[in-house]
Amino acid sequence: MSRVCELTGKKAMVGNNVSHAMNKTKRKFNANLIKKRFYIPEEDKWVTLKVSTSALKTINKIGISAALKEARAKGFYK
Repeated sequence: MSRVCELTGKKAMVGNNVSHAMNKTKRKFNANLIKKRFYIPEEDKWVTLKVSTSALKTINKIGISAALKEARAKGFYK
């Protein structure tokens, strides 16, 4: 499974490691993802999502139902 947030679509970025001598080598900046179970009262079931920590803050703010609805509208969650 890829390292992509299921609610926001965040994924790894590519950048450079830069040494003191300004030598540059390619590296990856991975998204800060966690696996978390959520209870959805409307559907009366538990779902396990791989979400970024920023998406977790959004869920705490607006609720899981609204976050899933928003993700479905953007095409990140089926």
